[in-house]
Amino acid sequence: MKIYVLTLFPEMFQGPFQYSIIGRAIENEIVDIEFHDIRDYSEDKHRKVDDYPFGGGGGMILKPEPIFSAIESIKNKIRKQDGEDVVADTKVVLLSPQGDVFDQRKAMTLSGYSSLIFLCGHYDGIDERVMDQLVDLEISIGDYVLSGGELPAMVVIDSIVRLLPGVLGNRKSIEDDSHYIEGFIQFPQYTRPSSFRDLDVPNVLLSGNHKEIEEWRIEQAIKRTITKRPDLIDDLKSDSGIDSLTDTEQT
Repeated sequence: MKIYVLTLFPEMFQGPFQYSIIGRAIENEIVDIEFHDIRDYSEDKHRKVDDYPFGGGGGMILKPEPIFSAIESIKNKIRKQDGEDVVADTKVVLLSPQGDVFDQRKAMTLSGYSSLIFLCGHYDGIDERVMDQLVDLEISIGDYVLSGGELPAMVVIDSIVRLLPGVLGNRKSIEDDSHYIEGFIQFPQYTRPSSFRDLDVPNVLLSGNHKEIEEWRIEQAIKRTITKRPDLIDDLKSDSGIDSLTDTEQT
């Protein structure tokens, strides 16, 4: 996968993307991440990329010209390297508090593209013509406002990259994640020692009976979701038309 990040602060990404899972994915050439400074595409001699909003108001707005130039330049590069089909399949993703809230379903969908362009907003917003003409997806990581799209971009990219084949040593790790099975969060996890300060690991996990372990994990995932995230259960019932929980879910 190739990921292109348009930002006013490319230096912000150096630390987070040099270590751990993303760092190894880059090193192993599973993903290639390029950072493009929006200022490099400004036609202003002072590299100015923002201006006052028409109609008045507080804050500054990112101008359309450098963003159009940047995305067109990246798509031309993709076109030369990978062909027109890849360009047509490339999605431009804007990180914005106005977007659809990011979740595991969106992460799995985005991980299926061979090329993505992330646009990090800043200041008080972006010229609407950018969103009308260039942006394919507008994504938020929550109903709150940050100073820019850089941190949300890191969150979304991390979530996507770990889903790529070969990134995690054991694919089962992904299947055990919260939200991998839509509507439920992860079951309780334990490791050695089996007894710690008179706190014992559930016997079923020590039994070696894989069928019983799987049933226990499903039951625990349902119970934990009802306790910690009942909104997910409500969404699941709404989507499926279920009016009430099963006896197992109610216990």
